[in-house]
Amino acid sequence: MQKITANLIDIPKQSIYPAEVLFESGRIIEINELPENTELEGYIMPGFVDAHVHIESSMLVPSEFARLAVLHGTVATVSDPHEIANVNGIEGVEFMIENGKKVPLKFYFGAPSCVPATNFETAGANIGPDGIRQLLERDDIVYLAEMMNFPGVIYGDKEVHEKLAIAKELRKPIDGHAPQVRGEDLLKYIDVGISTDHECTTFDEAKEKIQNGMLVQIREGSAAKNYEALHALIDEYASRMMFCTDDMHPNQLIHGHLNKLVARAINDGHELFDVLNMACVNPVLHYNLNVGLLRENDPADFILVKDLTSFDVLQTYIDGELVAQEGQSFIKSVEVKPINKFYSYEVNASDFRIKPESKNLKVILAEDGQLITKAIQESALIENDNVISNSSEDILKLTVVNRYSKEKPAVAFIKGIGLKNGALASSIAHDSHNIIAVGADDESLAKAVNEIMNNQGGVTAFDGEKVHSLALGVAGLMTEADAFEVAKDYEAIVQKTKQLGVNLHDPFMTLSFMALLVIPELKLSDKGLFDGKSFQFTSVFDA
Repeated sequence: MQKITANLIDIPKQSIYPAEVLFESGRIIEINELPENTELEGYIMPGFVDAHVHIESSMLVPSEFARLAVLHGTVATVSDPHEIANVNGIEGVEFMIENGKKVPLKFYFGAPSCVPATNFETAGANIGPDGIRQLLERDDIVYLAEMMNFPGVIYGDKEVHEKLAIAKELRKPIDGHAPQVRGEDLLKYIDVGISTDHECTTFDEAKEKIQNGMLVQIREGSAAKNYEALHALIDEYASRMMFCTDDMHPNQLIHGHLNKLVARAINDGHELFDVLNMACVNPVLHYNLNVGLLRENDPADFILVKDLTSFDVLQTYIDGELVAQEGQSFIKSVEVKPINKFYSYEVNASDFRIKPESKNLKVILAEDGQLITKAIQESALIENDNVISNSSEDILKLTVVNRYSKEKPAVAFIKGIGLKNGALASSIAHDSHNIIAVGADDESLAKAVNEIMNNQGGVTAFDGEKVHSLALGVAGLMTEADAFEVAKDYEAIVQKTKQLGVNLHDPFMTLSFMALLVIPELKLSDKGLFDGKSFQFTSVFDA
């Protein structure tokens, strides 16, 4: 029998009192309230649950992700293995599940609903209704992951609705993805049983979705940051909200996870128990997770925090095992056998030439902290019958290069990156994960892309003379390397981009979403420039 004594945060009773918690064989046996005047240090509370996260975006396999997440009191995640599924299909989903089972952190995976995300890009796999059924019939798949094809839902796509029907038949929750979907379209989307959304970017959008029955996840990750726009809803709608990160890069995960978001909400004046319900309780109840909520007979999943302002985590317990203490993770690295799907070939600067058809360019405007882009018009800079990057005006050439077969690169232009020379490239490009790169000139683009080809996946910054790379040999998305070293190496590459003029908080995260066609307004796939509003390809040139 083990015992921990501290001030207990009783969320159901909305009370805080000194208590001792007795636990054995992974379960809480007894909770004893101590005399009111007992002076104790620290607060014991349920652990945090990330209500929607793609583990792959940490660039770490699940077992290494766990080593960092437990430092900050995370005991479980609701995880969509959509990224690796778009590369390796069901084999990729199984890789995530099996690797996650090797460590104490509780990973709850979903069946990726949109593989490929659209038919307007080249992916590495396809998961149809039969594959969805195969996955959802597993006990270790707890929900149908985000239905990104909202046009397919709204306009009655047969395969989309077949997948939704399977989830309802098997009584598993269905996650949503409905950026800017409002009014009658939203009602159609909700009517098929989709219960959550993490894509809200405005107060009014989130409120409409909540009032129509959805649970809204406030997202604060490495790229998309929507807390500021949505947190005013907490005071009235905390019972219908959760916290999530969606995508979290390793150099940020090493410093904090949901604990930072909880502290921010408390410091903004939100009521403690409202915030903790969102961070600890609501995901467990909605997804029916086997995660303890600090009750007798529950799994012994709880954390000890220093205070109720910083939420600095002193200890993390999962199934009664002490997995982290004061910045030290006790989860050990495990052996990993990488999987991948990558066809390497060499590209040349001439592959990125684009013949001018007009003096007016249709340009993607990227904004820091947002996945949504805008379409703007800019003047083309032409040299030797080639439209080139204009770094002085921050109009840069953007390319997506097929990683599954040798094809001509797709080329467009982007504003908002700030790169002055060299190039950035990555094989993390949602959702098909072809190679995406941005460069100040065609030669630098070729250099950066070829580095990714040679590594069969990774992120690279080329400064005009030297390439700075982090290889990602697991599906071109993750590495099995030590999480702490990966965080340090990735941070070094991000800092290198700042020296090249990049003004984004996390440029590789922002870059990765420039290929995400299901989020408006203008994006680029390996097949061409795509208008996310009309849901069709469009010309790089304006009339």
